[in-house]
Amino acid sequence: MFVCSLRASTLKFFGIICVAMVALITLIVFVPSFDADAAPVSGEINYSKIKTEEDRIEFLKQFGWEVKPTAVEQKDVKVPKEFDNIFNTYNELQKRQGLDLSKYKGKNVTRYTYEVTNYPGYEGTVYANLIIYKNRVIGGDICTADVEGFIQGFEMSK
Repeated sequence: MFVCSLRASTLKFFGIICVAMVALITLIVFVPSFDADAAPVSGEINYSKIKTEEDRIEFLKQFGWEVKPTAVEQKDVKVPKEFDNIFNTYNELQKRQGLDLSKYKGKNVTRYTYEVTNYPGYEGTVYANLIIYKNRVIGGDICTADVEGFIQGFEMSK
């Protein structure tokens, strides 16, 4: 004959475990899953799922830029394996906007160039460059090709 005895503390322990399991299952079922590539929360910039012309234009709109509806240029380029001084300076611009091209050294990427139509206080032609790798914006800038031109990150100057 086999005899088993339970104490009140053992029952409390199993009761706490059961309540914890029910709470965990409830959280798993009722709390929506996190998707890093989902649409951005208000105030967040969405760098992912940039697949089409419309996606690229919408990406630029997040910063307040309006561009002509088709890209001026689409070009496949390779991020250099070794950065020279010019590319290091360009990557510093990327880092200031939360991006870093050094993670993509030696990778083939696509650069899309759009003509900006609403750059404040400038009459010349302004371009928006997007550097995209696997449907994700990994870099880019707003610039002009003028001799005394400028280059800046995506944020619109106030």
